[in-house]
Amino acid sequence: MANREAIRDLQARLAARLQTARTEGMSVAWLAVRAGGCNYLFPLGQSGEIFPALGVQSVPYSLAWFVGVLNIRGGLYGVVDFAGFLAQDGAAQPRTEPAPTDPSVVTLNVALEVNCALKVDDLLGLRGVDAFVSSSAPAQGAPPYFGTRFVDAAGASWQEINMRTLSQTPQFLSISA
Repeated sequence: MANREAIRDLQARLAARLQTARTEGMSVAWLAVRAGGCNYLFPLGQSGEIFPALGVQSVPYSLAWFVGVLNIRGGLYGVVDFAGFLAQDGAAQPRTEPAPTDPSVVTLNVALEVNCALKVDDLLGLRGVDAFVSSSAPAQGAPPYFGTRFVDAAGASWQEINMRTLSQTPQFLSISA
């Protein structure tokens, strides 16, 4: 129970920092998340809100990475297991570690006009360009929604995800099995 309260507290702090970053024009550019053992960066301008992944209702005859639907503030959102989608799309290795017990969902920004939320394993905070020591273009043959790849001072690799492009790819839009 205390773990859920800690996660909710973290989500509230991240949401407040996201709002501050948007209104004050801070140098924060991304929401950092972990999914399937890899680090990803969601651009703040393309990210929406963060919620616990509780109450997701499964959808029959859909692909395995489409977890189901979730009622968020009265709106119906499709929930995508981000790590599962990347593995199915060939952009990442299949999950080798157990799925977390308290995952979160990050909605896509309403400006993208897609009622979708990406289920991620961990929320890792906000990042700016100054958090990284090097960057490179996406690898040859990478999915079109892969943006710049960054490396931080600890040597960890971070993949930027263009959520606008992701939300428009045929693989992402086709959920039927």
